[in-house]
Amino acid sequence: MENRNMGRSQIKVLLADDHQLFREGLKRILNMEEDLEVIGECGDGIQVVEFCNQEIPDVVLMDINMPVENGVVTTERLRDIFPDVKVIILSIHDDESYVFETLRKGASGYLLKDMEAESLINAIRSVVGGYAYIHPKVTGKLIQQLRRMTLLDGSGIVNNQSGRDSGVKFIAAEDNPLTRREAEVLRLMAEGKSNKMIGEYLFISEKTVKNHVSSILQKMEVDDRTQAVINSIKNGWVTL
Repeated sequence: MENRNMGRSQIKVLLADDHQLFREGLKRILNMEEDLEVIGECGDGIQVVEFCNQEIPDVVLMDINMPVENGVVTTERLRDIFPDVKVIILSIHDDESYVFETLRKGASGYLLKDMEAESLINAIRSVVGGYAYIHPKVTGKLIQQLRRMTLLDGSGIVNNQSGRDSGVKFIAAEDNPLTRREAEVLRLMAEGKSNKMIGEYLFISEKTVKNHVSSILQKMEVDDRTQAVINSIKNGWVTL
């Protein structure tokens, strides 16, 4: 693979998978990139935490199904002990329930093991840069699940003006910067509604919707609607 990343800073990667041959393959691929360095390999979650006590990686690329301690439990432990360490789950499972669970526990990415090397490398760089990254094959299922959720605030369900229930659960939290109206707009964004449709649904102008969307993206420090929804799940504002 041709390297075009001479100017990038070094990203330290820890691999966690109970299959040694798979780890060796990943290590060869990642170490071909000038800005990526595999600093260690682990076969279970306990080893991951022990390694991080000795040397802090920028990102842990971790399988879900590992012996002794699985990737979901380890992700939560890393979030609590080493909050600056990014976790990317690399799995064979494309079920959206796995994605929700790992995002809730603190993962910043969810990838499938059949993805191309270039996409994997881009995902690592994106996550280290502060973005969430979900495998395209899983994104569709994720959005479908979001559509079956119900919007809530601190006192209960936030009812929209029409009385219809969209299905998105949005939980108020101290670190949630969104207003109630912005939460309603985010709910409709998750349903895939356009600005015009959101305006008609909430009885506000399309220009007002655009202003709300811009405010949501700015407050959440994301570039698009999908990232806003995904980050809401990761932050614990959206639940099943």
